Amino acid sequence: MSLSSTYKKFIFKHDISVNKILKFFATLPHVVYLQNQQCPIIGLMPTSYVQIINSEIQSFKRVGISEYIASVEHKILNFEFNSAKNKNTPSFTGGLIGFVSYDYAANQHTKISIKAQPSLFLGEFKSYLKLESTGWYFYSHEDIADDIFNYILNLIESNQSTSVFALTAPCQARWTKSEYDYAFNSVQEYIKAGDCYQINLTQEFTAKAYGSLVDTADDFWNLTQAPYSGYLRVGDFELLSCSPELFIDFQAERKIITKPIKGTMPRHANAQKDEASKQRLKRSEKDMAENVMIVDLLRNDLSVYAETGSVKTPKLFDIESFNQVHHMVSEITAILKPDVNPLNVLMSALPGGSITGAPKIRAMQIIEELEAAPRGAYCGSLGYFNHDGTGCWNILIRSIQKYQEDVSLWAGGGITIASDCDAEYQECFDKVEAMLDLLNTWYTPE
Repeated sequence: MSLSSTYKKFIFKHDISVNKILKFFATLPHVVYLQNQQCPIIGLMPTSYVQIINSEIQSFKRVGISEYIASVEHKILNFEFNSAKNKNTPSFTGGLIGFVSYDYAANQHTKISIKAQPSLFLGEFKSYLKLESTGWYFYSHEDIADDIFNYILNLIESNQSTSVFALTAPCQARWTKSEYDYAFNSVQEYIKAGDCYQINLTQEFTAKAYGSLVDTADDFWNLTQAPYSGYLRVGDFELLSCSPELFIDFQAERKIITKPIKGTMPRHANAQKDEASKQRLKRSEKDMAENVMIVDLLRNDLSVYAETGSVKTPKLFDIESFNQVHHMVSEITAILKPDVNPLNVLMSALPGGSITGAPKIRAMQIIEELEAAPRGAYCGSLGYFNHDGTGCWNILIRSIQKYQEDVSLWAGGGITIASDCDAEYQECFDKVEAMLDLLNTWYTPE
């Protein structure tokens, strides 16, 4: 069945929770959900995929309905797009879905340590679920679409998932305040020495847990209302995104948009206090300086692949409000050169400048030295590409990752010469405190 020939069947009413749908597919080796700015999709049973674990590239192709065998070809990493048919596609219509970790992305530029878990997964999905106004529909572009649909129905009808997520200890900061102070002061010394202008210094919150992280998904998405949320499971690795940040939106006619976030103030229940917090951010010279550094870095990153003169900054220092925080957000647009592969653009631009610093390579080296633990998927990217090259990829901030029994949640911010240590430390908690409190409701002391 060609991509122009689409198999479509109704499968769920629209009011079923996403985490319940995802739990129906607990026996599949991988599943991925993207909220995708109110156009939700769930990728199932890729025809082929590549994953990287401990720097080892592994490729697989599907035989029949559900069995995978190893392949010596890594064709997903050289995915070919049909750019001649590039259309204004608002959602996924078949193509690549997956994630790229910060660890993998940073290692393209400089040597850093890698978290012991999958660091990349990209699959070609020709069968998927999509939420429409009347409910969830199964789509497929495969010759065996009807067989796959029946297989999925059987998974739903025979679902025996009894997994119950629970923490065995509260999720807590790995650093003490004094350890954060040391790292902050070290960044300040590097800035004074001329090594860098800005470093995105982050800290990790860790816990042990059993059960599936997907049990928590709806609660976190309801809490954060994040436009770039999602979920991915590859074997015993789970990634739950509550990200408010777009990395790159690949649009029709080779247009791309990136919206870096730099600058944060907390929300308040009191309307006057909330507005005052928003106005403080709007007037903050420190945050504007931090934001414009990253705008310049991203303009430089994109200009390599963009048509000459096409890189623009239509929005600078806009304030966008989310459930827990106000953010300062800018927007950069560009037109890709005709012969550019969108996947190459994504890979070379990662990791995003908003979560590294400037200059980027030196910033990543300093991050490696000071943070003293691999970020894993945090600050990487989760998203999709259609076959025509359109697609959307986020920055994996406000995200939880679980591998086997290890759970981690990260938060941080950009450090400049004008930064105050206590204020930056508090900003970490402004960003993650509500998520941390919610996560710890899954811990019950004995």
